[in-house]
Amino acid sequence: MHKYSDSFYYLCIPKENNEKMLRFISFGSGSSGNSYYLFTEKDGLLIDAGVGIRSLKKYFREYGFRTDNLSGILITHDHADHVKAVGKFSAEYGINVYATEEVHKGIVRNYCVTKKIPDNQRLQIKKGSTFKLGSFEITPFNVPHDSNDNVGYCIQCQGITFCLMTDVGHVTDEMKKYITKAQYLVIEANHDEEMLMKGNYPDFLKERILGENGHLSNKNCAVAIAENASPKLKHVWLCHLSEENNHPELARKTVEQVLRGYGIVPGVDFQLTILKRKQPTGVEDLV
Repeated sequence: MHKYSDSFYYLCIPKENNEKMLRFISFGSGSSGNSYYLFTEKDGLLIDAGVGIRSLKKYFREYGFRTDNLSGILITHDHADHVKAVGKFSAEYGINVYATEEVHKGIVRNYCVTKKIPDNQRLQIKKGSTFKLGSFEITPFNVPHDSNDNVGYCIQCQGITFCLMTDVGHVTDEMKKYITKAQYLVIEANHDEEMLMKGNYPDFLKERILGENGHLSNKNCAVAIAENASPKLKHVWLCHLSEENNHPELARKTVEQVLRGYGIVPGVDFQLTILKRKQPTGVEDLV
């Protein structure tokens, strides 16, 4: 597994070596904006478009990514930090946007989405119903959160299973099944409970975050991985870390400590990466 920390190195990879390679990059992960890109040389999927439109276009340009081979944009839910650029990006490049009916309705109502998705580019998906886009086979599944609706995605491509679940109020039995299926997993580790409780957030916000439809703590994230991951899991990315109630090294330390309690050693049994909040976290090969 190789990690490319800059776009220049990625652009210098010989084409014949990456035509069939599946790759992943996070453009940003947190309350400031979320967007992820899963791609091969021939096609790609953008998951959420909550990063600013200028930044999103800049990252595509700097990494040499093409918009004309995007198979679609998948949306998890309708909160602004996941959708604020989706209308502008989809309209400018003519890319279809896939979301549940309730998520699409929420995007239409969201005043932070100043440019709405063109009507003919809004396509509906249903939880549990698998569909194909280009070389990707995609299954959306329910993820509890206090948005109009929220889904995670299980994506299969070239015999590889990639799963993403963010803004997780609590881990359901259905989600556990997808953690078990995953070879590559993006999962929320939003907050440290002690930091949250001792912090300056008002009580109602603390209760919301800790609630059944709020966000997943470092500890609960780690337990979900430890109790459900299979031996085929190769890489875990921790996403959507709180800026006020978490810290990358604290998240790593907490998750590693819990995993070791289950006899799992990150870096040996699988790789563990903390996604950056406000900038790309580099291109990863999924093999």
